[in-house]
Amino acid sequence: MATARSEGSISDERYGALTWQVGLFVGLVTLALGIVVTLHPSTSINVIAVLLGVLLVVAGVFHLIRSLDRESSHRAWAAVVGLAFIVLGVVLIRHLHLTRALIALLIGLIWIVQGVAELFSASDPDRPGRGWSIAFGLISLAAGIVVIAVPTGSLNALAVLLGIWFIVMGVLEVIGAFYMRHLLAKG
Repeated sequence: MATARSEGSISDERYGALTWQVGLFVGLVTLALGIVVTLHPSTSINVIAVLLGVLLVVAGVFHLIRSLDRESSHRAWAAVVGLAFIVLGVVLIRHLHLTRALIALLIGLIWIVQGVAELFSASDPDRPGRGWSIAFGLISLAAGIVVIAVPTGSLNALAVLLGIWFIVMGVLEVIGAFYMRHLLAKG
């Protein structure tokens, strides 16, 4: 019994050390990402746009490869989707302004739908937190409209806000990791 218990505590110590180290690593990466996105929002959005295009090209190649499977009943559709993904991916990589506008449009539409859905759910007079739902719905709706009306400026502002959010989260992760290390050291 004593042997099993000591092996368990060694494993627990290793797990605890690994946990705070991973937390520290994630916090530092998040902090660095936040600083980069905050200082270079336009470049960061361009990187995301290129990665989105690359993702579509890779997915298109995957679908084309799947279309070569003679046993697949949807070979033609897989080929069509593959070609469409590749063409769309190349267009998005080649025309970053279009990709940036699509990203802003998607964010704006999501916020508008979210705001309208929240306002509909707040129409129930018995719903707890109804006031918060109305406020959240109106803010989301207004933010979505602004993002769609002014996509380029909005996207840069959103990138800066996202970068600040990453900085805050990174700092909290680092603090949490050191606090966990402190607790583990206390025993």
